[in-house]
Parts: sequence; structure tokens; C-alpha cells
Amino acid sequence: MAQSSVRIVSELHDEPHIEGRRVTVRRIRGLVEGAEKSVEEVVAQLDLDIAEVYGALEYYQSHPEEMAAAERRRAEREAAARERGAASLAELARNDDV
Repeated sequence: MAQSSVRIVSELHDEPHIEGRRVTVRRIRGLVEGAEKSVEEVVAQLDLDIAEVYGALEYYQSHPEEMAAAERRRAEREAAARERGAASLAELARNDDV
């Protein structure tokens, strides 16, 4: 199997992201697999190249334990923020519409 030339690091966000970018592997995976956007749509939306998107998807699949840990950390941070009274993203979006 060919190795990806896209470097994935964890310098920002406390989770894997494309080196030199702030977009996380989890975000790219969520757009392609969760929001069912095409790779081309994600490339255009996030101003990435196609190799970066495929590299992030390959990384997600190849590192299931690391990605599960990142998901847990994010969920814990969100729960703690809600306990402190932070609004959810949905609430913020509704407030912007008012």
C-alpha cells in the first residue's frame, strides 16, 4: 500500500490535523462520511488539495484508537462547557437567526 505524503500532526487542537493547517482529521472525516459531502466539495470548502483530504481520511482509518481518544476528549470538553452554562452550537445558531 502506498504511503501518504500528507503529514498529520497534533500540534494544535490536541488532536490530529493536517500539518500547517488548523483543520482536524476528525472534521474532514465528519464532512465526508457524516455530512456526506464529496471529497471535491470538502477540497473547495476548506481550501485543501485532494491529497490532504484523502490523507486525513486514511489517517482516521489507520489510527482508530487515537481518533476514538480524540472523540472522547472533545465530548468531555463539550460536556464540561455545558455544565458551566455554555450554549450549544445549535443554540448559538438559533440566536444568530433572531
